[in-house]
Amino acid sequence: MLGWLNFAVLIVSSIAFSVLYVLSVRPAHLEQKIGEKAYRRCGQYRLLAMIPMGIASLNYVLYHWYPLPIDPPPARFPWPYWVSVVLAAIIGIPAMGLMIWGVRDAGSEALTPDKSHTMYGGIYNKIRHPQAAGEAPIWIVLALLVNSPFLTLFSLLYLPVWYWWSVEEEKDLLLRYGQAYADYCARTGMFWPKRQRGSAA
Repeated sequence: MLGWLNFAVLIVSSIAFSVLYVLSVRPAHLEQKIGEKAYRRCGQYRLLAMIPMGIASLNYVLYHWYPLPIDPPPARFPWPYWVSVVLAAIIGIPAMGLMIWGVRDAGSEALTPDKSHTMYGGIYNKIRHPQAAGEAPIWIVLALLVNSPFLTLFSLLYLPVWYWWSVEEEKDLLLRYGQAYADYCARTGMFWPKRQRGSAA
């Protein structure tokens, strides 16, 4: 019973933070309806999204003790737990580094959209969505740390969610910055640096 309850809360929390966050990356579109207060509203959506995201993270931890009664075997990975920890570190350390780098270079815009904010620099000169590229794999890291093959597979469902957010954000940034953002997209990769023309094959 507790396993089902925990999983149900995980599903509801995942839907909640997915919807709230996608609303938070559309201030320019919302501005067309409610004016400049759209940026503050989107900042509120983003802060609210952190609540169900935190709950979903807790659900992952609780799944270790309260798995679904129908969780197909193997309930744990067939290797020693330290292997899962090493795999989590291999994925998690660069992912966290990229996410932190993106947050640092985005500045205050990482939490609260600001109409006066100019286009980003730093890591954003190489890729357009370092935060998304760093955040999405963290769910796989959590699943490895709770030693759950089921949650590891479940975590793959978050990858299209983070892609969806990135696509919606780009639509809004095109509306916000116009041709300058279109040119930026042409020269930078979405999640991986673009190969420069004229570079060695």
